[in-house]
Amino acid sequence: MALIVQKYGGTSVGTPDRIKNVARRVAKFKAQGHDLVVVLSAMSGETNRLIALAKEIQANPDPRELDVIVSTGEQVTIGLLAMALKEQGIEAKSYTGGQVKILTDSLHTKARIQSIDDTAMRADLNAGRVVIVAGFQGVDAEGNITTLGRGGSDTSGVALAAALKADECQIYTDVDGVYTTDPRVVPEAKKLKTITFEEMLEMASLGSKVLQIRSVEFAGKYNVKLRVLSSFQEEGEGTLITFEEDPNMEKPVVSGIAFNRDEARINVIGVPDKPGIAYQILGPVADANIDVDMIIQNVGQDGTTDFSFTVPKGEFARTIKVLEGVQAHVGGKSVNGDDKICKVSIVGVGMRSHVGVASTMFRTLAEEGINIQMISTSEIKISVIVDEKYLELAVRVLHKAFGLDQAK
Repeated sequence: MALIVQKYGGTSVGTPDRIKNVARRVAKFKAQGHDLVVVLSAMSGETNRLIALAKEIQANPDPRELDVIVSTGEQVTIGLLAMALKEQGIEAKSYTGGQVKILTDSLHTKARIQSIDDTAMRADLNAGRVVIVAGFQGVDAEGNITTLGRGGSDTSGVALAAALKADECQIYTDVDGVYTTDPRVVPEAKKLKTITFEEMLEMASLGSKVLQIRSVEFAGKYNVKLRVLSSFQEEGEGTLITFEEDPNMEKPVVSGIAFNRDEARINVIGVPDKPGIAYQILGPVADANIDVDMIIQNVGQDGTTDFSFTVPKGEFARTIKVLEGVQAHVGGKSVNGDDKICKVSIVGVGMRSHVGVASTMFRTLAEEGINIQMISTSEIKISVIVDEKYLELAVRVLHKAFGLDQAK
């Protein structure tokens, strides 16, 4: 018998029939003697519909009122699941984020959780009820409804598991685990039985869409045992995200390949090679609330240097505009860029103890005539920027080069 937090995504609760399926799955766990807290997203497409509705009234919706509107999506699914469980003779009770008292800061549309009151949930669990909680939402100190940003239900699930000291947090989604790469790009991709938090954090930050990065950070911080499973398969162990590498298992050098199409490169040409130039360029970009990813500053020649960095593709034009205003001030010759690029990354804790990983990656890409524009490394990952047209080819050849298509 264990205390399990289960989180179901939008596709898992997309129709009344799917909600009934979730109820049957929850009932099965309940029959095995487990205590259950279930966290739900809104029905798939519902949050987008509500945002579009708000924009019909106000082009730039007021953040506080937008949170009031979009939080209703989860309110519908938690009520429906409670009804579906009661139809099966199982006592259940639904809670909004505010009713649980998931206390957040007041940053509307992207709030962060500060604390969770587990009193009411524990009372219900002790009484034998299934507790159902709306994901993606909370309440601030003034009682305003807040939301946690896109994918926030994952974070809700992990945070509740941390607060309740649950034995496991199970994230049910439309895939049956974490794969070596996206199976839609590489059909030979293999499902991983386990992956470390470090690797999952890198995969999530580098473009893998299986888990929201904040939820992985939260789980790592509070030692929450995470498992990714499919809500459309009755059986299967999914992928367990672990804190430590198994000392009895030979860890593959590379565990997975992540990629991100949402990248654009900015080049600031011929700026003075002097202290503070990086801040003079990136300071105004940060002030404009634009995220910067990879950064390269070339070795200076003749007192000048070139400075390149990447930003989200949707921020490309705005970043160029910001820097055109900065260019004269810093003394740069020109500002240009490219929004037809992508980032491809190899990830694996085994890279720590193996040499030659980078050379294998670079040789493999060179043999396919794929030019590397930028490189970024950490202890367990290597990322490169290449032309967008080479993304699928790069992922496929690297997947094969590191033996990820072999059965685990």
